[in-house]
Amino acid sequence: MGSRIARYRNLPAFRLPALRLPHVRLPAFRPPAFSGRLHDPRTATAIGRWLGVALAVCFLTGLISHFLQSPPDWLADHLPSRPVWGYRLTQGLHVGVGLAAIVLLPAKLWAVYPRLFVWPPVRSVRHALERLSVAVLVASGVFQVLTGLLNIAEWYPWPFSFVPVHYAVAWVVAGSVLLHLAVKAPEIRAHWSRRSAGTLALPDEERDGPDRRALLLGVGAAVGAVTVTTIGQSFTPLASVDLLAPRHPGYGPQGLPVNRTAAAAGVTDAAVRDWSLEVLGPRPYRLTLAELGQLPPSRARLPIACVEGWSVDAWWSGVRIRDLIERAGALPDAGVRVVSLEVRGAYRVMEMGREYAQDPLTLLALRLNGEVLSADHGFPARIIAPNRPGVLQTKWVTRLEVL
Repeated sequence: MGSRIARYRNLPAFRLPALRLPHVRLPAFRPPAFSGRLHDPRTATAIGRWLGVALAVCFLTGLISHFLQSPPDWLADHLPSRPVWGYRLTQGLHVGVGLAAIVLLPAKLWAVYPRLFVWPPVRSVRHALERLSVAVLVASGVFQVLTGLLNIAEWYPWPFSFVPVHYAVAWVVAGSVLLHLAVKAPEIRAHWSRRSAGTLALPDEERDGPDRRALLLGVGAAVGAVTVTTIGQSFTPLASVDLLAPRHPGYGPQGLPVNRTAAAAGVTDAAVRDWSLEVLGPRPYRLTLAELGQLPPSRARLPIACVEGWSVDAWWSGVRIRDLIERAGALPDAGVRVVSLEVRGAYRVMEMGREYAQDPLTLLALRLNGEVLSADHGFPARIIAPNRPGVLQTKWVTRLEVL
C-alpha cells in the first residue's frame, strides 16, 4: 500500500492549459447621424400646430366629460341640461380628434426624433428643460392616446381605473405642452410660416419644397381617412362609411348599441318579475309597472351618447322624473338619486342635480322607439336625460330618492 502511494506521488502534476480570451475592443459611441431633409424645425412646427390643436380640443372636451360624469358638489346643481345634443357633440369631438392624434403624434415624433440623440444630451439649463418637457410630453401623450384607444374598444389590460388616471395624466400632458411651448417659443416663432426668419434661413430646397408638401399632404390625408371612417359612430350621416370605429350607431337591440348587457350587470328575469318603483321623499310611495304605465306619458327624441364616442338619436317614452319626485313631496329645486337593480358596477347609484331632475325632457323611460324596453336597454325602466353621458343614463331603475 505504501509503495503504491509513493508511486502516485512521483507522477508529474496535471495542469490545465492556460485559457486566453481574445481581446475585445468596444467601438467608441457615436450618436447616429440623420441626413433626411424633413427632420427640421419647419416640419416639426407645421405638424406641431395640428397636434397642438388636437391636444387642446381633447383636453377641453375631456374636462367637459369629466365634470359631467363626476361633478363636484358645488357644480352638481348647475350642470346644464341643454342643448340636448351638447354631450354628443363634445364627446364625439373628443374621441374623433383623439383618433386623429394617432396619426399626428407619430408624424410629429418622426419629424423630431433625431434630436433625441443629440450629444452631449444636456448642454445648458434651457436645453435640460427642453429635454425634460419633451420626455414628459412624449410619454404622457403616448399614454393618453394608447389608453384612450383601448378604452373605446372596451379592453382594459391594466390594473388601474381608467377614468381617474386618464384625467390625471391629461393635466400632465397640458402642463408639459405649456412648458414645451415656453421653451421652444423662439424656434416655433422662427419657423411658423414660409416667410419667418428661420424658414428663410433654410437652404432653398428645404424651405417649403415638394418633399415637405408631400409629407404634410400625406399626414393630412391619413387624418382625413381615419376621421371619415370613424366619425360615423357619432355623426350618423357618415354611418355608412363607419369602417374603423368600434361601434356602429345602428347595430344592437332595438337598433341601438349596448355597452353593458343585463347579464353583465347581473340583472336576471327573476329580479324583474315582481318589479316595482320605489320613490322616497317626504311622501314616499311605490308603483308597479302597470300603475306606472297609467300615469300621464311623455315622449322625447333624445340622443344617447357614450364616453366611447358613439351616439344615436331615438324616441323615448315614459314618465317625467320631475312629476314622479313632485308626487313624493320634492321641492322645485330638488335633485334625485337613482338606484339600479344592478348587483355590481361603478354606476349602480347615480345622482342628478337640479337642472337635470327638473328638465321636462328627463324621463323614466319605459319604451324605446315605440317598443317596450329590451332587457339590455334597461327593462322595466331606465333614465334618459338630455346632454348627459351614457353611463349616467341608468338602466334597470328600482328606486328614486329625492335630494
